[in-house]
Amino acid sequence: MEFETVIGLEIHAQLKTASKIFCGCSTAFGAPPNTHTCPVCLGMPGVLPVLNKKVVEFAIKMGLATGSTINRYNQFARKNYFYPDLPKGYQTSQFDLPIVEHGKVEIEVDGKTREIGITRMHMEEDAGKLIHAEHDSCSYVDLNRTGTPLLEIVSEPDLRSPQEAYAYLKKIHAILRYLDICDGNMQEGSFRCDANISLRPVGQSTLGTRTELKNMNSFRNVQDALEYEVRRQRDLLLDGQKVVQQTLLWDPDTNRTEPMRGKEDAHDYRYFPCPDLVPVEINSEWIEEIRATLPELPDARKNRFVTEYRLPEYDAAILTGDKLLAEYFEEAAKGGVEPKKISNWIMTELMRGLKGDDIGNCRVAPQQLGNLLLLVEKGVISGKIAKAVFQDMLESGHDPEQIVQEKNLVQVSDEHEIMKVIEEILAAHPAQVQEFRGGKEKLMGFFVGQLMQRMKGKANPAMANDLFQKAILGG
Repeated sequence: MEFETVIGLEIHAQLKTASKIFCGCSTAFGAPPNTHTCPVCLGMPGVLPVLNKKVVEFAIKMGLATGSTINRYNQFARKNYFYPDLPKGYQTSQFDLPIVEHGKVEIEVDGKTREIGITRMHMEEDAGKLIHAEHDSCSYVDLNRTGTPLLEIVSEPDLRSPQEAYAYLKKIHAILRYLDICDGNMQEGSFRCDANISLRPVGQSTLGTRTELKNMNSFRNVQDALEYEVRRQRDLLLDGQKVVQQTLLWDPDTNRTEPMRGKEDAHDYRYFPCPDLVPVEINSEWIEEIRATLPELPDARKNRFVTEYRLPEYDAAILTGDKLLAEYFEEAAKGGVEPKKISNWIMTELMRGLKGDDIGNCRVAPQQLGNLLLLVEKGVISGKIAKAVFQDMLESGHDPEQIVQEKNLVQVSDEHEIMKVIEEILAAHPAQVQEFRGGKEKLMGFFVGQLMQRMKGKANPAMANDLFQKAILGG
């Protein structure tokens, strides 16, 4: 029996405001525990919340960027449940009247483009954080995060594979970063995801029994966890067993999902309109003002990179998938180097050197990368030397010209000097010379390698090839 995978994602994006959603406390990450708190976000009796206008603006921005409907009239509700890091005993969220509905984004997987629907987006406050001490018998509660503004983005169950879920997650992350309304830092919890997944026989319209994967905080973990669940659920169904509806956690150490708790068909959160907050009414003039501030978004930038810089679609997609990476490329391209060469260096040497770190932390400025590639184009250094210089730049942040000068790495293009070394190499390897003359042309790599070794990589490689040909074959 063949099965179809059905996935829906719930993304929680922490909005990049200076203060919390209903009070003036700072949202800065990393402060000592329970120092960014006040009576409002601690849920003290008698306090009244005041809505942060910037949160509404950011929600509208994301709605416009995804072609969604902005509900001019929306309302906050109380979502009632108990958890140790939820001091009020309820979360202020939105229920039947969210601020954004009915959006869509396009994703591309294996060369195929699909449109993924967005059911809704709503504003809400975050809960605090539980800290489980490894060598202690108790847990600690840090309420600094309580009241930090969140935008929950709920997709339609349109995703049909873990790869599509990964692509959708990356696209939402990119749009948020382009809009500069969320820093997208998954390690700090400002961008996290819950995933619902079920399987059903191909051709069946009724959804299968789903499981929910909670609080995943890396793109790779989301894809790995969903791939595992596809295999697990498929094996159960093929064995004639039932999938149990439950909430799961992903353990990246064992590469398995583990049960967290049973999940009913519906939670009774006893939603009701928040009596402390008036409904939010948005006029069309404000929406249009916000629309006018929207930046160039990932898809538009990708198309421009293809037409303006003549990059392959693959390169353009990689570069524009991250706002800072796209900006880095454009700055580097201002130096006049062929854009494709810059793209190649960014996607190989630069990405390898970053080792997964954010491009914003790179010590090599885009202008420095452009200048390094200009040195190669002008024949000042070889491509091989350029890679060594780049590694030095990553560590020191120094200009390429300074490194080349200090380490005496200027490429040797003096025919007489190169020819002198070539003659020594040919004299030391007569057998290989005869084999080359007999048609074994691959030996050119051996000869050039010997030259580079003796000249410490500084010989002009194009000139070296030409001079070897002349020295061995004549002409």
